[in-house]
Amino acid sequence: MTSSALGPVVQERDRDHDSEHRSQALGSAPDIAGVAILASCALWALISAMGRTARPEGVLLAVLAVAAGYACGRIAGSLLPVACAAAAGLAGLGLALATGTGPSGHQGLDAAQLTLATGAACCAAWAARGAALRSALWLLALTITLTAVVSGPPAGGAASGAVLLCSLAAARLRRRLAGLAALGLVAAIAVGGCWAVAAGAVPGGLPSSLRSHLTEHRIRLWQDAAHLAGANPLRGAGPDLFAELSPAAAASPEPEITPHSAPLQQAAGQGLPGVALLGAVFAWMLYALWRSPRSTPVALTAAAALTALAVEASLGNALSFPQVTAGAGLLAGLATARHLQAPP
Repeated sequence: MTSSALGPVVQERDRDHDSEHRSQALGSAPDIAGVAILASCALWALISAMGRTARPEGVLLAVLAVAAGYACGRIAGSLLPVACAAAAGLAGLGLALATGTGPSGHQGLDAAQLTLATGAACCAAWAARGAALRSALWLLALTITLTAVVSGPPAGGAASGAVLLCSLAAARLRRRLAGLAALGLVAAIAVGGCWAVAAGAVPGGLPSSLRSHLTEHRIRLWQDAAHLAGANPLRGAGPDLFAELSPAAAASPEPEITPHSAPLQQAAGQGLPGVALLGAVFAWMLYALWRSPRSTPVALTAAAALTALAVEASLGNALSFPQVTAGAGLLAGLATARHLQAPP
């Protein structure tokens, strides 16, 4: 065969080679973005604590928990995607039941664990191949949801039910980007509403029913956090100093170390850049799920669970517990893992 006849074959092979390299580069983009964002979170915590008696260890622990959970999820999801997701759901249910009799300050922990457990069980059900196994995993997801409704805090029951319904509805969506955009909008509305309440900018005032549900004490904590953020919008008052600087926290009969809102806690401790970095972590997880090689129902189910967690964190202290941040990273890793036998 002449060199002129081989020309189209060589050109086609080169095009395939270039396409494979582009596919690998796009596949690694979420990982690169995640490393950069998590490193920026740790660096900014140190910068905002510089020259103060602040304690950035809590933020550093949260960053480490997310990174470790995500790495474990990627490894476990590539080896045993169904078994590991089901085990994560059972573990979340067990932890929630074990801490269900704890103090009232742990209600955010219980709700978050049940929410993530429901998401993991639904992801396992979508990833299962056999009808019998899939039915058993859906039964597990339903059991976790009913447990959250019956014995868990109201927020956990509502969030678990929403995750289950979103997971069932995900089968009808062909393009995951629209679903991810809608979930991102829900999280943004929750954060904006929380900030409006703290700043007293709700049009017409906050309804009495919602005000009684949030409690006057929590609203005062939010207002103190907004005041601290307004006094120093660039670096905040310093990580983990809210309890010492908030009058509402000092007057509380129970020790309060956070304003019961992750965005406001970031704003008070690390300023507006801290809030932006927290939002960037959530956006990174949604981006990784958009680029995930897993099926659309799995990706959207994980996104729904993470969005429910974001709403809970905006209205409570869910992200104050390292097991929750590790669980969020684990669920994101499971839903973005590529099976070892899958083609690139």
